Parts: sequence; C-alpha cells; structure tokens
Amino acid sequence: MEKLVLHENLEKKPQMERYMKNNFAFKGIQKTELVLLAKETIQVSKKISPEKLFEEVSYYYKLPEREYHYLAILLLEKNINRLNYSQILTYIPFVSVHSWWDSVDAWRKVFALWGARNPDYLERVFYIFQNSEDFWQRRIAINLQLLFRKKTNTKLLTEAIEKDLATDEFFIQKAIGWSLREYSKTNPSWVTDFIATHPTLSKLAIREGSKYL
Repeated sequence: MEKLVLHENLEKKPQMERYMKNNFAFKGIQKTELVLLAKETIQVSKKISPEKLFEEVSYYYKLPEREYHYLAILLLEKNINRLNYSQILTYIPFVSVHSWWDSVDAWRKVFALWGARNPDYLERVFYIFQNSEDFWQRRIAINLQLLFRKKTNTKLLTEAIEKDLATDEFFIQKAIGWSLREYSKTNPSWVTDFIATHPTLSKLAIREGSKYL
C-alpha cells in the first residue's frame, strides 16, 4: 500500500496539542478531515491480507503525530469483520502504547464492535483486558459494553467495576461512571440497585452514573 502522508495545519496544530495536554505532536487535522483524507487508504486496506493489515496499522501507530495513531485505529475498525479471534488479539498490546483517553477509547470501540459481531468470544476478550495490570486496558474492560444496551452482560460489567472500586485513577473512576450512566438509559433499576449495594463507589462514579436516574 502507498503510505498516506498528512499535511500540517499550523493554525490548528497548537490548539490540538494543548487540548491533549501536549502529550503528543499533532498535524492539526480534525477527525472529519482525516476520514476524508484516508478514504482511499481505507478502501485499499480492505483488499490486503490480515497480515499486511497488521503491518499497516503498526506502521502508522509508530509515527509520532497523533493523527497517524487515529488513522491506524480507523484502518483496523474498517476491517474488523475480516479478523478472527487470534488476529484481533494481536492488536491488544497497542492499547498500552501512546496511551491516553482518546486512543484508548478508540481502541475500545474497535474491540467492542468485534465482540458484538463475535459474541462467543466476548468473554475471552473481556477477561484479557480485565486481568491486565495496565489500567488503560482495564478501562476498556469497564467500557467494553458501553453501547450494548439490552445485550449488556451485567455479570461482566459488575466484575469489571468491582475489580477497580478502590482504584483512585481518575480515568478508571470516570469509566465506571460512564458505563453506569449509559446502562442506566436501558436498565435504570439495575444501576440504582448497583449504586445502592456498592457504598464504596467513588463520588465521581456515583455522580456520573446517577446523571439520568
């Protein structure tokens, strides 16, 4: 595949870097524009082998600018229907590279979409993330079923939250609140009972999880 080279927007670049606490270099390209620029690259990616796809994702994810990381994840997202269980597992280590909420949540979407299409393997993927020492990976376990609605496995959701009840990491507590809030739109009584029976939930998690109750 011909490699996509992104242009630089010197006007937007500084503000995008500041928004991400200057953790990463940016080209200054917003998501909608990036998707348009990557349209041909995405189309070509659907015709290459899974092995070659992994090489492409790896190539872009190793580049310094954040937009290339987004591109790498986008390439995988657009090809998840072609990947089997062993192939999707090879992408898990990427979650712990260049880790911040934006990339981790984008990776979460990829694994959630794959899990929704491969429900027989959902628990296996969940436990890999849930048992990780990396809190960013555990954030994915907590939020893996974020948009599953009525198909949410509450056993897995409970296990994910309970494992990190005492974790004082902001992005973990925010994830707990986020999952409770989203599931409350589908099953408010379950979330109400969960909060009532888990008095050690953080104030942040309760505040976020109770928003629609």
